[in-house]
Amino acid sequence: MGLITQTGQAYYTGSDFGGYQFTSLEHIINQFIIAYVGEDKIISKIKRTDVAFHAMRALQELSFDTFKSTKSQEIVVPASLTIVLPQDYVNYIKLTWSDSSGVEHVIYPAAKTSNPLQVQQNADGDYQFDGTALDVDNTSTTNANFNTMATSQNTDDYDDDTYLSFNGERYGLDPQYAQVNGSFFIDELTGKIHFSSNISGKTVILKYISDSLGTDAEMKVHKFAEEAMYKHIAYAILSTRANVQEYIIQRFKKERFAETRKAKLRLSNIKLEEITQILRGKSKQIKH
Repeated sequence: MGLITQTGQAYYTGSDFGGYQFTSLEHIINQFIIAYVGEDKIISKIKRTDVAFHAMRALQELSFDTFKSTKSQEIVVPASLTIVLPQDYVNYIKLTWSDSSGVEHVIYPAAKTSNPLQVQQNADGDYQFDGTALDVDNTSTTNANFNTMATSQNTDDYDDDTYLSFNGERYGLDPQYAQVNGSFFIDELTGKIHFSSNISGKTVILKYISDSLGTDAEMKVHKFAEEAMYKHIAYAILSTRANVQEYIIQRFKKERFAETRKAKLRLSNIKLEEITQILRGKSKQIKH
């Protein structure tokens, strides 16, 4: 029996385009129980809730470095130079700002600054207390200075000849700071991203990773990685059970690794024609 249950007219006049490439997590759980659980099978008996737990954990792990789970948000940076992390944020991939031509410019992280809690002190330097708790301010002097810094990063381009006088004079330049696109750092405590002053008013694109468990609609698996999900679930169940022979656990561990690697290769979407087109440039002569 075929897997397509809707007519062509219903699909092309609907809104769920391209959905056939995915399968739901509910379907993964059902198929796993059919294939792996029962008499004379690798798992004789297990609760459905246990399978669901390991399936969700497998979906999380595969979402971080195997699935195409990248999300993005476009935000205009306000005068406060801060934006809030997305609700389903796990880690960032990169931040860019978009110019008037739609070209994205990478914003680099400022590793040597932060937004520490500022301890309130009196004129003698003694700490102040709010009742019995230490009186602190979420906005630090360090962050305020970062937001108002006046460096070369406040220049967007070379049109005003700002850098001509520096020709041959920047001894010991650190390449990680040799850019004019701006800087940012993430304050994990407050859940906000702070930007340097030249990003104010610009359109910023935040590309980040989620765990694919935020909503029911996200809990789906690409069919290229369906077998990897089964092996992840099977290994997780067998490795946490008593009286399972070690060679069986190691067997599924190897199969999990192999299927994950295969899923990565499939989802990398490498096309021979595209590689060939790029390699045609190898015969170009570059004049020095």
